[in-house]
Amino acid sequence: MTFDNGDLIERLKIREVIENWVLWRDAGDWDRFQTVWHPDGRMNATWFQGPFAEFIRVSQEGFARGVRILHFLGGTTIDLSGARAVAQTKMTISQRASIHDVVCDVVCTGRLYDLFERTDSGWKIMLRQGVYEKDRLDPVEPNALLELDPAILAMFPEGYRHLAYLQHGLGYEVKRDMPGLIGPEIEALYERGKSWLNGSSI
Repeated sequence: MTFDNGDLIERLKIREVIENWVLWRDAGDWDRFQTVWHPDGRMNATWFQGPFAEFIRVSQEGFARGVRILHFLGGTTIDLSGARAVAQTKMTISQRASIHDVVCDVVCTGRLYDLFERTDSGWKIMLRQGVYEKDRLDPVEPNALLELDPAILAMFPEGYRHLAYLQHGLGYEVKRDMPGLIGPEIEALYERGKSWLNGSSI
């Protein structure tokens, strides 16, 4: 596949927004973080679904309490259609917290699925949807003994059940039908992306 120079520049601009989202959020740079969002932007993650302004507020509160949800980015693929775009970016989420008095790390591999719109001030995120493909949980101290409650673990899909277990233990209401590698949720998300590129509203 080849792109003309105009398309390439737009893709680079979108990728910059994706990278800024991760770096500014993880660093707690909230003033700049809010600039990546469309005024009608929404965030859908395991522990939060709603308007971006509310997402920033609760993220700030968690950050102040010591909650650290960190992100690392991989490759990106972008579909462009005029002033709209759909971007998918490989990523990992890592979070550290105490589970049953044992400090643990959870790492979840997945994708950021973003609906973008180009505005007068540049490309902005209209919707960010997490896609959760595979995760694992490890005690920070390798010799620590940890026993998970199988009933709680079974409440959540395979792609993010350990991340959900940790977040559930912290008191978050974790959504139980987030899209994963396969299944009706991810297929519905793909259709949503196609409809967005074809001009439909969110």
